[in-house]
Amino acid sequence: MRVGAIDCGTNSIRLLIADVGRDGSWGDGTTLTDVVRLNTIVRLGQGVDATGWLAQDALERTFAATEDYAGLLGEHHVDAVRFVATSATRDAGNRHVFVDGIQRRLGVEPEVISGQEEAALSFAGASLVAPAADAEDRVLVVDLGGGSTEFVLGSSEGIVAARSVDVGCVRMTERHLGSNPPSQTQQAAVLTDVDRAIDKVLQTVPLAQARSLVGVAGSVTTITARALGLETYDAERLNGSVLSAEDVGRACRELTGMTREQRAALPYMHPGRVDVIGGGALIWRRIVERVMEATSGRVNSVTTSEHDILDGIALSLTDR
Repeated sequence: MRVGAIDCGTNSIRLLIADVGRDGSWGDGTTLTDVVRLNTIVRLGQGVDATGWLAQDALERTFAATEDYAGLLGEHHVDAVRFVATSATRDAGNRHVFVDGIQRRLGVEPEVISGQEEAALSFAGASLVAPAADAEDRVLVVDLGGGSTEFVLGSSEGIVAARSVDVGCVRMTERHLGSNPPSQTQQAAVLTDVDRAIDKVLQTVPLAQARSLVGVAGSVTTITARALGLETYDAERLNGSVLSAEDVGRACRELTGMTREQRAALPYMHPGRVDVIGGGALIWRRIVERVMEATSGRVNSVTTSEHDILDGIALSLTDR
């Protein structure tokens, strides 16, 4: 079976065309073999935090990328397609314009999913690289997006608890970061918002039970590339790599402290992430610190996964 998964977030829209197999280690034996994997920065969430509406130019960028993806889906003869939209679209007053536009171009109605379902799909995808060993092995997956961040605690038996909070690299950049590098006052404002969000997470997700931490999405992989000193963006090197909390913190501080020009010159930096990586680094640094604190230092390293909600969407098609 060949499936097509599209994840439309606040910062980017991504496509995965994959062949589904039944001879691997995922849950019931399902495996995914990539045919096409693409990431296009469209900044759909541009201004949503301030206005509550999807901007017309952001919609046009997203529709153009969708048309390209529709062509690829047809070219590769997929059997099933699922289009999932997350934080920015959930928050927008004119999301019907987005839904209608996608349906006209793709022939599939986009699903504007809840934060809870977003968390479940992220956990399913991340588990491809860092599966829980058993029911007692609690893995915390954190999906740091553009508009929101999902915290998902799970084991081999499924999700224990999850919470989606409205902190993301685009949202925090637009709300607080007016310069590159940001001032100490600007950084403090972001960290305050992140601390408040984690306090909300702790109301429903027992972070103290975590035995390991897995980070997914573009901010996390870019920070990992910095920590590893990569000369280019290398997904194979990044996927499954393990960093100490100290190395994560150092890489986050370095990225936050750079000018825009310095970030743009980094060989692993996606052009569409240059303006928002400072916000992403601040968020990720604080999350790692707070998880260490909640687990009394037991969790002091981080696994980076290139598999995330996009893979979770593809896996979900096997149940339909």
